[in-house]
Order: sequence, then C-alpha cells, then structure tokens
Amino acid sequence: MRLSELEKYDKITIQCHDNPDADALASGFGLYCYYRSKGKDVRLVYSGRNQIQKSNLRLMVDKLNLPVEYVSAGDSGVVTVEGLLITVDCQYGAGNVTGLVSEDVAVIDHHQVEKELTPLSVIHSNLGSCSTLVWKLLLDEDFDIDSNEQLSTALYYGLYTDTNQFTELSNPLDMDMREALHADNSLITLFRNSNLSLKELEIAGIALIRYSYNDDHEFAVIKSQPCDPNILGLISDFLLQVDAIKTCVVFNEVPDGYKYSVRSCIKEVNASELAAFLAQDIGSGGGHYEKAGGFISLWRYEENFPTLHTEAYFNNRMTQYFDSFDLIYAEDFQADLENMKQYEKRNIPVGYVKADRALPVGTPITIRTLEGDVELTVDEDLYIIIGIKGEVYPNRREKFERSYRILDQKYQHNSELEYVPTIKDRQDGSTLTLTDYAGVCVPTGKVRIYARELDRGVKVFTTWDKAKYMLGKPGDYLAVRCDDLHDVYVVERDIFDKSYDEV
Repeated sequence: MRLSELEKYDKITIQCHDNPDADALASGFGLYCYYRSKGKDVRLVYSGRNQIQKSNLRLMVDKLNLPVEYVSAGDSGVVTVEGLLITVDCQYGAGNVTGLVSEDVAVIDHHQVEKELTPLSVIHSNLGSCSTLVWKLLLDEDFDIDSNEQLSTALYYGLYTDTNQFTELSNPLDMDMREALHADNSLITLFRNSNLSLKELEIAGIALIRYSYNDDHEFAVIKSQPCDPNILGLISDFLLQVDAIKTCVVFNEVPDGYKYSVRSCIKEVNASELAAFLAQDIGSGGGHYEKAGGFISLWRYEENFPTLHTEAYFNNRMTQYFDSFDLIYAEDFQADLENMKQYEKRNIPVGYVKADRALPVGTPITIRTLEGDVELTVDEDLYIIIGIKGEVYPNRREKFERSYRILDQKYQHNSELEYVPTIKDRQDGSTLTLTDYAGVCVPTGKVRIYARELDRGVKVFTTWDKAKYMLGKPGDYLAVRCDDLHDVYVVERDIFDKSYDEV
C-alpha cells in the first residue's frame, strides 16, 4: 500500500496507540504532514485512560508543534470519526488502542501482526520503529522531508527512543533514515535529558538487587518494574561492569507485551543475534554486536507459554541459546574431512566490485547489507562479491582471480531484493549504491570446497574477520576451501542448494 492510495478520502483521522510514545507521535506526525500537504481535512489523535504525562513527550509535543489531540470516549464509550481512520504504530482492534468507529480503516505499523488486517494495511515488523516505515512511505511519494526540520527531528527521535538510543538498530533502513535526517540536535539533547524521573531512578536501583545469575554461562537476568525502555538499557550497561557477568538481559512488562534489553561484552555472543533468538516466533529483536533489545508480543507469549513465568522463560531461553552452538576459530581449526563431501560452484553469474573503482585507496568504508555492516578499508586488492541474495563477501585479488572469470556485461541486481547493499565512506558520510559499480563474474570451477550440512548451530570466526563470527544454523553448510583448509565459512542452505554441485 502507498500513501497516495488513501488520497481519495477527504477526511482522515490518524490515531496513535493509547499512552503514545515518541515513535507513535512521530510517525503519526509524518502522516499528518503528508495528507495536510494534499489539502485533506486531517487530525492526529490518541485516546485511552491517560493523557500524555512524561516530560520528554510533553516537550516533544510543545517544541515540535505536534498537532496531537486527546479524545475521550466519555460515558458512551464510543467515538465515531468521519472518512478514513489510520492507526499508526498499532493495529486496529488490538488491546493497546481504543477502538474508534469509522467506515474505513487503514493500518501502518512495525509490530508483529496481532489481528486480522484490513485490506488497507502495511506492516514491516523487521523495522526498529514505525517512524522508519513512515519515512520510507514518504520517500516513495517524493515527499520533501528535508525542508521540514520539525518532522525530521520527530522521526529521528522516534527511532532513537524505540531502539533504546540506537543500540537496537539492525535493519539497514533504520540506519539509512538515521543518517539521512537533518534533525535539530539541540532539541534531541533536550528530549534525551528529560527522559528519566526520580521514580525510574528508584526502579533501576531496586532491579539491580533482584538479579538471577547463571554460573555456567556467566549471564544475568533481571525483571524490572514497568518503566521507560531506556531504563532497561541503563540497568544492562551497569550489569556488564560486574566481572562475573559476560551477557545479560533486563526486561519488563508493557501493556501489550514485554520489552527487553540485551548486552554482551564477549565476541562469542552477538547481542543482536541473541535478542532475535529470545523473541523467535513470538516477537522481534535486534541491534548491535554489543547492545541490542527487542519486544515479545503478550498474546503470542500467552498462546505459546500459557503457564510459564516470564523470568523462567528468559532464563530457560538464555540457557538454550548457549547450548545451541559450537565455536570454530578458523585460524586454528582442523576440519574432519572424512565427514565432508567435495563440491564445485555452479557457473552462475554474480556481481563483483573492485573497491578502488568506487572510492579511493585508503578510504575507510562500511558495506551495509541485510546481514549487517561490514567495515573495511579500500585497497587495490580488495574485491567485493555480491551473491545471489544480495549477500556480500570480501575477496583478495589472488583468490578472486583464481575463483572467478570476469564477463563483459553490466550487473543487474534482482528487483526482489529486500535491500540493495550500499557502501558508505566513513570519512565524509557519503553513501553509494554498491551495485552501481558492479560488474559480472562467474566461478571458474577451479576452486572446490569441502562441505557438510550442520545438525546444530555453529559460530565461525573467519581468517578475514577474527572479531565477529558467521552464524550457521542447522540445515546450513560448513564450508572449507580445498586449497586453503583455514578458509572456513558458513553458507546458508538456500544459497548452497542454488550455488553448488557435489563433485
């Protein structure tokens, strides 16, 4: 669904969820600005038992001139609106939003699907904020966001708060919006420094003395009283200063589920991946290597774990995580070749970029993909392979020339890719689309690999990145180059099936 599809309505009411947070206000404001620019009779509202009380949100409304209205159902319990009702950062009929009455309803949200959706719905549950979704919808309509500093600041702050001060960023679109918006930094600082109350400071202190600790895996779990999500991050950061704690999760209840913060100070645990594991099938999680977080849907949790206390769930899930994988350090790894078969890459064209054709030698770059950010420095020998799903593999010249043959044709990326990889110059902040500089190459067939299907998880620290691991899940393949037994890596199952033939 595009925003322009809803322009047939002359009257539009945009509704945030009850007790709106910064993300709901910002994303609602983005929609308000768009439809107001189209000459529509538009309102931005919220309902529920309570009006906005938090100091940072009241400042946000005041300083950014957000035209948000509180509507009360009163004694009748019914509020009817004319034209179209759009629920933003929530889903019509869900427990966290008062049900206004309207003939037509649209839904714009980034949470897991909770209710049967109307035909006019767009939900991207892999995004860190609804602000990002609205930003993308505005860009799709060529709406000028840059000229509206109030809107830019609102969207930036919406993402900032919903990703725990950007520590839970994992989707590249979230990162792209953060870097593209021209926000008023002085206002962001003001909002940020008005975020905590004395009561929430007390909540943090009480939580810290009620921890549970797992000695085998050196992790801690804490349940906090209801509070702003940023408090969870504050508690988590403090926990990691304890010498015996290497990873931790701090969580609390929110009206529609459970919000949690994850921290790791060891390279063997990617906090973003752990956060996703904790919410598997019942929510969403992600972030950075050291800091991450997520959300678990209340109704999905109760549907799957009706009798399990949440503290037991998080402790059990953390233990399951640590028991689910083996560690491989490629530099010292001795592969059991007797249990592996030989494979050869199919003659399937893929993309490649000679890095110094995109940016000068010596430029520090970040390659952004759906799998995460890869940080490198451009040199004459650096080649970047773009796989069949948009995945990225760094290569040195010697291995590239041995493994691939260049074709005289322009690379065309798959239009179905969810995200096209980009390359960012970390010196000046400019961003280029990686595929704009890509040519086409095909495997020569001269290089073979040993491989075996994984029956349990594995984390591989490759020779080209000893600080971060490649995660392999059951069903994926562990691969070792025949001409270099220390070149060990993971290939996803669907990519392996499409790319390799047994010799």
